[in-house]
This record gives sequence, C-alpha cells and structure tokens, in this order.
Amino acid sequence: MRLATLLTLLLCGFIPTETPNLDNSTLKGKPFNNITLEASLKPFKKNDKAYIQQVATELFTQWQSLLRHTDTVSVMLWTSDGSEILDYKGNLNQPLEWARYIGNPNTEHEVGSGPKELSLHERAYLYMENPPRFTYGDLKFIIRTLKETGQRITGKPVRIGATFDPGPEFAKSEFKYKKHPEILGGNAMGHKTMVSCYSTLNADSEAYAGFPKGIPANTPFGTFLGRQSQHFLTDLGYDYIWLSNGFGFGVEGWSSTGATFTGKAFLPEKLANTKELIAGFWNLFRKECPDFQIQTRGTNLSTGADLARDGVDLRQIYNGKYNMLPPPNSPWAALDGDFGLEMVGYMSRMAELPDERYLFRYYTHDPWWVNSPWLDRYGQEPHDIYLPLSVARINAKGEIRLPTHLNFLTADNSYGEMPAQVPDEVIPHILKARYDSPTAPGPLVWVYPFEEYHNWAYKQPDRLPEIYYGDWIIRQAINNGFPLNTIISTSSFQKVVAAKPAYFNESILVSIVPEAGSPLEKTLIDFVENGGKLLVYGPADHAGAVFLNLLNLRNTKAIEGEFQVNSSITVDQLTKPYPNKIVHQALFSGGGVATQVKNKADAGTKVLATMTQAGSERDVVWVRENQAWKGGKVAYVRGTNSSRFTGGKLLTPDNPEQLFTGPLLMRYVLKEFGVDYRVDKRNPAVKNPVLTISRSSNGFMFSGYCPNTTLTHRFKLPQGAPILTGYETELADGYSVYSMPKAWHRESRFFVDQADGMVSCQEMTSGVQHMKRCVRLTGLKNATVRIYPDDDVTEQSLNVYTNAGYPWKKGKTAVKTGDKKYGKHYVIENVTGDLVAFW
Repeated sequence: MRLATLLTLLLCGFIPTETPNLDNSTLKGKPFNNITLEASLKPFKKNDKAYIQQVATELFTQWQSLLRHTDTVSVMLWTSDGSEILDYKGNLNQPLEWARYIGNPNTEHEVGSGPKELSLHERAYLYMENPPRFTYGDLKFIIRTLKETGQRITGKPVRIGATFDPGPEFAKSEFKYKKHPEILGGNAMGHKTMVSCYSTLNADSEAYAGFPKGIPANTPFGTFLGRQSQHFLTDLGYDYIWLSNGFGFGVEGWSSTGATFTGKAFLPEKLANTKELIAGFWNLFRKECPDFQIQTRGTNLSTGADLARDGVDLRQIYNGKYNMLPPPNSPWAALDGDFGLEMVGYMSRMAELPDERYLFRYYTHDPWWVNSPWLDRYGQEPHDIYLPLSVARINAKGEIRLPTHLNFLTADNSYGEMPAQVPDEVIPHILKARYDSPTAPGPLVWVYPFEEYHNWAYKQPDRLPEIYYGDWIIRQAINNGFPLNTIISTSSFQKVVAAKPAYFNESILVSIVPEAGSPLEKTLIDFVENGGKLLVYGPADHAGAVFLNLLNLRNTKAIEGEFQVNSSITVDQLTKPYPNKIVHQALFSGGGVATQVKNKADAGTKVLATMTQAGSERDVVWVRENQAWKGGKVAYVRGTNSSRFTGGKLLTPDNPEQLFTGPLLMRYVLKEFGVDYRVDKRNPAVKNPVLTISRSSNGFMFSGYCPNTTLTHRFKLPQGAPILTGYETELADGYSVYSMPKAWHRESRFFVDQADGMVSCQEMTSGVQHMKRCVRLTGLKNATVRIYPDDDVTEQSLNVYTNAGYPWKKGKTAVKTGDKKYGKHYVIENVTGDLVAFW
C-alpha cells in the first residue's frame, strides 16, 4: 500500500484522497424527517446470524438512493399479529409465534389442510417449507442487526417499530381467539374477529411480562397492552409501536357502519359513552407505556364519517398529547379503486394535527395475501403516488405543509422475496412527486369543518347524518373528477385570511354552510364580498339569515326519494347520455331536499340544476354574483350523496346507467368560476377519472388516474387552455384536448387563448449559460399566451422568442405582466407560429 502511494506521488505529484463528502446540496426536493421500510420476518429464511446480516444489507442497499432524502430511517417489523406482545413473558428464550403464513391462519381449517378450493381467507399455508423457528432473543438480534447495518449503509440513525394488529390476518393467536375471545368486538373479517380497544379481560392465572401473577379479572385491554408493550419494546430494543387497522379508533375500522350507525339509523345516545371508552384506552395505554412513540394506521374512512358512524373523536385523540403520529392515507384504494375515499380520509385527518408531522404510506408489497400492488394491483402505474402527494395542507400560519414521514408497506412480498425491481421502479416516482410538491394553495381549497363536526356531534346530535354525509359527497365528487388537492381547517382558515387577506385570491374555497352567527360565517361572507370565489355544498337547514341572503336561498319542505333532475351544466359528452333520474335518501344526504332560490327576480342569481318530484321542484345548484362584490362569486350545490348501504364494508354508489350521480354537479359548477374540466366517454358506466390540480413553484401540476383510458379529457381554466409539457393537443373551441394513460402527472406553465389547431409543448435546451428551463410551443395561431415561470423568475430574467432559434440573434419578444387575478404570469399576444421561453 505504501509503495503504491509513493508511486502515485512520484508520477502525479499528489497523494490521492477519497471522494469528498458532499453535502445535501446535490439533492433536490424537500427531505423527509423519516422514511420507514416495513417488513415481515419472511426474508430471514435461515436463523443464521450471517444470513440475517446479508438480508439486512440487501434491504438498505435496495432503498439507499431514496434514503439519502431523509434525516432518519426506520424499519417497522410485521413480526406477528401483535400477539407476540400479548404473549410475552419476559423470557428471551420464549418461542416466537411469527407471521410465517400466507392467508388467514386463525380459521376453522388448520394451516395447509382441507380441500384445495378453499380460499386464503378460509385456510392459510406456510410461506415456505420448514420455515425457521425464532425465539424472542433471535428477534432481539434481528433488531440490533437492522440498526447496526442500516446505520453503516445509510449513515443515518435507524429506528425499529413494533406492530399491533387487532385482527386474525397475520399469525396464529391463541391469546385473541382461544384464551381471551372476550376482547373481540369488531366484525371486519367475520363476526367478532377484531380486538376492541375498550374491551376488558377475564381473569387469567398465566404469567406475563407485565403481569407475573396473572391478569386480574376486568383488566382494561388498554392497561394490559400498555404494560406488555412497555416490557416488550424495552427488552427487545424497539423505538416505537404502530397500532394497525383502525385499532384505537373505535371498533369498526373498515366499515361504513359502527357503534353509532347501523346502516339504517344513527344512535346519538351512544356517542358520549363511546368517546369516553376510546379516550379511556389511550389514557390507560399511556399510563403503562408513557414514552414510546405511537404511530397509527387509522380507519379506511374519514374524520366526519368515523365520528358519525363509530364515535371516533379525532379531536380528542389529537389533543391528548399522546406523542403520536396521525393516520396516513389508507392502502385500500389499491384493492377497491376508491381513490376518492382515500383522498378524503387522508385530507380530513390532516386538516388539524397533533403537531406538524404527518405521513404518506405507499403499498408496494403485501407480505400476507399473495399480491404485490406495485406489480399487480397498480400495474406499475404511479397514480397512487402522484394523487396523494399532490395534496397540500395549509396550517394556521398560512404555510404549506408536506408529509414529513414516508412509509412503504412492505419491502418484502408474501414469499419473503425482496425484488429490487420494485424500489428501482417506485423510487423515481416518489422523488418526482416530491420535487413537484405543492408550494401554494391549489385552484380548489377544502375548508374542512373539523371543529364544527366535533361540536355538532355532542351539542346538536340530530346533525349526525349531516356530518356523515359531508365526507361521502366529497368522496364521490373526487371519484368523478372534482380536482381537489388543498385542505385547511375552518379554524386555520379564519386565522390565515385575517393575516393574509389575499392568500386565496387564486383559489375557489369549498365549504359547508357555516353555523348561524359564527365567526366562520362572517369570514366567508367577507371573503366573497371582497372578490373571493366560494363553492358551498350541503344542507342549509341551520344557516343564518345573513348567509341565506348571500346565497339568495330559502328552505321549504324537505322531500326525499326519486326525482327528475334537470341540469344545464352537464358538460360531459356521452354517446349514451346520463339518466335524468336521481334518488336522494335523507339518511345518507344530510336530510331531504328543501332548498329554493328565494328571489327568482334577482339578476345576479342563475339557477343551473333543479330536482322535481310530483310537481314539487327544488333548486339544487345555482350561482350568484353582485357588482358590489368586486368580482366575488358564490355557488351553491345542495348535493345528493348518490350512495346507499347494502350491507358491505362501504356505501355502494348508485348504478350510473340507471340513476344520475349527484356529486357530478360539484365538478360541473366549477365552470362558472372558469375551471372547466369535462370528459367524453361512451356511456355512464364508464368510470370517470380522478384528477388533482396543484401549484408548485408557480406552475400547475396535473395528476390523474383513468380507470378507463378510452376517455377524452378537455380542459380550460380562467387564463386559457392549459398546455401540458411534453404533450401535443388538438385545441377545440378553446379547450385543450388530451387522451391520457392510466396514470399521469404533467406540468403546465403555458395557457393559450386560441380556438383550434394542434399545439405542441416540448422541453428543449436554450444553449445559453445559466438558463435552467427552456420550453418551445408550436402551432400557435393569433394566440394569447400566458407564461407561468418559476417563482423566482422576474420579467427581466424571462426570455421569450417567437419564430426564432439558437443562437437567438433575432426574434426576442417583449412580455407584459399579466392580470394579477390570474396570479404571477406574463403575457404575449397575437402569436402565430412558434414561441420559446427560457429562464
């Protein structure tokens, strides 16, 4: 070695050094606080220390290019089903029952037995022949190895999480299903298959780590789990615990019904006791296990729906100072395609938070049920990355807050394999979505009634149907193309508008009818009267006189059932049209339909949709504006939740070939504000796309999912037709027209006012030093072009050329600052031919 160094010095004149450690200036995008790789023990196919170290090395190596973008790395171990915590006796030589199965091992059929035609939900298999046996001591070694190996490879601190699941899915549980079935309450996977967080235990003489003399009768489950967790987490070297599948958030984590809703009626009399029982679990758990961080999966639903159907008081849980992370997006959209419900659940739970931290979770593999969503359910399409990562949360200071934590469920598949293909393909999309994260409110901002819903539940319990309805209608609107991406709570909204009156000038606010005489009511009215755009949805039964006057609304007799719907804003083009019949069920739609325009002679009011039943007509969509409002406008949509309870886990949407889908009107009315998104399709049964439009560094980011790719998409915004970078469009009547793939994510920084013609927008190079972007538009005909360069670009640093090329000796074109009501942009008029902009 010394000789080689000497020869190098003689030949080159210097001593070689290692590559310098670069700081994170080479990385793009906002880093995460933590990235978690979730994994089962299945990859550890040999109980051999060297083999365990090799598996750990491979795990961190596969994900290293992404782990550079975080401060901390975590591994969350799906060791068993949580029964390893319940069964723990404090002895590291104790045999470990672990999740070595494919399918449900807690059925009447023994693992690997029974006729071949039994499903995995009826009978489980071992994932490999002769899987290894582990003790708790072996698990402790795996945890230590993961920490040491991860820190060595990533250079980051590594934390390890334990998991507790209330159900039967992952490993055999003598504790849940034979010793203590009295703790079961939920029915998500069959009658009484899920542990209730507020159950109590019968007496048990067996010794446990936290109960060496046995379990006394009537011990609260929160006490038992908390004390067992404290011993288990401490002894084995864990850093936090994950409560899975709705545990800690009521009893029915997956269902549209629960403790306070049967599917036929709400049970408000049970709310107070349910709230007390859930709070009791959290307090009892924290008394026994005070310091380990709690992370949560939450339910498959949303804040308002959970509160109304199962008594889940998220405000109480968030305010409990439990050192917890809020629930992430549900992974169930990968299974049922209900991305509207995923988005509503994700957004409604981040409207308010315990602190500024929240997480996004992505479903790469399933280590239990023989599917790897990235490869099969998603078909290697990244829509469930770009859609939720386009979401923007606005806090009380008016700051855009992005997810701080990122989880992958899981790094291994059901056979214990860790195919490098998956991180290799997924990571670029995760990073691209992070690069394009929102930096400003989107065109639509949901002002979420977090406080109102929690207050109404206890003070006005007759409004439970309204609380339940409010999230479901937004779910169905999103599933039908309502381009929502930004959320702020009503409390934060009022603070932001007071401090920054112009903050939402480029956005349409989406809100329920505010409480009569409330500060929110005054704020919304002031917003509209000072030029703001507001879309109000839902019943107006409790509206105050001043807000009714703003809307020009009066309530008459509420009616429900079957109606004829007449809409002048049904803008989608179908070969077979939508039906004109609609069913409005009061139970699922916040009451019957009672709304009418009060003063039909008002010149500023325009009725856009009505519903008629036996000669009784109700106005259900209209807009109103007033010259005194400085350009302000308000739209009202009564809103029918076109879904019903049929006994399944979720509400079932009405058949679109037989009944009109009421929440479509939420998207259609947006054209009254200039936001016009419409689709062409064959018939009503063809599923509508899901779309978000977000704002990133002054650009517009369009992210979409097309369940059916035969659709045609037409776009027009107030500033013109958006031209998507990298695509061509055949303009038609001033709309940009595109056919999109299953999943798509595209930027628009150019808007064109032009009736027709083929326009292309392509990235190119300027050949000019220090220029970061260069984009060329072709096919312009007497067009007005509006350009939205990055936030830091000024009129002086924006270079625009028409019908010219490198080396840019001629063709430089002057730009002018655009109308501020359309945001920061620059305008060039009467352009024919090509236009190049670089900055």
